[in-house]
Formats: sequence, C-alpha cells, structure tokens
Amino acid sequence: MKTYDRIIQASLELFNEHGERAITTNHIAAHLGISPGNLYYHFRNKEEIIYQIFLQYKQFMENRLSVPVDRPIMVEDMIVYLDTAFIGMWRYRFMFHDLAGLLGRNEKFAEAYQKFVREDIIAILTKLFGEFSSIGLLATDAEEIESLVINCWLIIKFWYAFQQTQNPMGKLTEEMGRRGIRQVLALFKPHIQPMFRPLFAEIQARYNA
Repeated sequence: MKTYDRIIQASLELFNEHGERAITTNHIAAHLGISPGNLYYHFRNKEEIIYQIFLQYKQFMENRLSVPVDRPIMVEDMIVYLDTAFIGMWRYRFMFHDLAGLLGRNEKFAEAYQKFVREDIIAILTKLFGEFSSIGLLATDAEEIESLVINCWLIIKFWYAFQQTQNPMGKLTEEMGRRGIRQVLALFKPHIQPMFRPLFAEIQARYNA
C-alpha cells in the first residue's frame, strides 16, 4: 500500500477510535512509523486528510445506493440500501460525531459535504423511494417521499451521535446500527401497501434478531 493510502487508512482508524479532535498529524505519523515531514509531503494538514476520507465515504455511498440499471428494483433491495447506509456511518463514524465542528473548521470539506447531501444523497434517495413506489411497495406521493427522504437521512446521519448521548461513557458498536435501521423501517411501515406487508415484516424481523 502506498504511503498516501496508508496515511488515509491510519487516520480513519485513529479518528474513529479516539475522535478527530484528539488526533494530530504527529500522532498519525508516529502510528505509521514515518516522519511528520513525510506525512506533510503527501498532505498539507489534517483538514486535507479529512477531506480525502470524506471523498472515500462519498464514493462508497454513491456506488452502493445506485438504482439497478440491468433489472427492475426489488423489495429485497431495501436490505442492501439500509445496510449500506449504516455500514457507511459506522465505517466513517468520526465525521458524524461532531459534524458541525468539522464543517466549521474545514471550508473545503463543508462545501463538498453540503453539495453531496443536496445533489447526491437527497437525489439518490428520492429516486430510490420513487422506484419503490412505482413497484407498488409504497403508497406515497411526491410530497410524502420528500419527507421520508429527509427523515430517513436525519436518522441515519445522527444515529451514532444519538447513541453516544444516551451513554456518554459507553463504547459505540456496529451492532447499534441495527437499532437505527429499525427506526428507519418504522418510518416506512405506514406507507407499505397491503400485498407487501408480509415481505416487509420479514425485512423487519431480520433486524430484530
């Protein structure tokens, strides 16, 4: 693995484990066994590393939330999309622990993140929910889809931060994401068409186990 990629990977691990504010570029360099000068050869500062980590997260979400192009969407695809959302949040969880602080200190990241939410996430989820509506899974109109999209994203984005506030001294676990998925499914439940309710119940049961 190239030093550039090793820096990004190590930074992500350290930020997730200890929090971004607690980790400096010197910590990252020491963790990797390289000199600070070597790190600065690849990245001017910590903010640039965070920006590159964000680009990884953005690509992960865009790739895995895309609507199938070679077949119609299926109800079972909902599992993939739900898992993707919370895997992404877990894998890059440091970004969402103090998102407002990160955005306030990193103008480049703030601009890219706001564009990502506005032009990518909201657009992708709106298209996905529209596809689910078109196959008869959801009984929704355009206004309801817009509300569902925003409410789902709010739960996804703030779920681990919410868990942290519930138990400040506790340790976050990936398993906590399953509870978040159950909350998202609760938003969908009132809109599920009768013929799909048994299949939807099976999806819910998957995350209740």
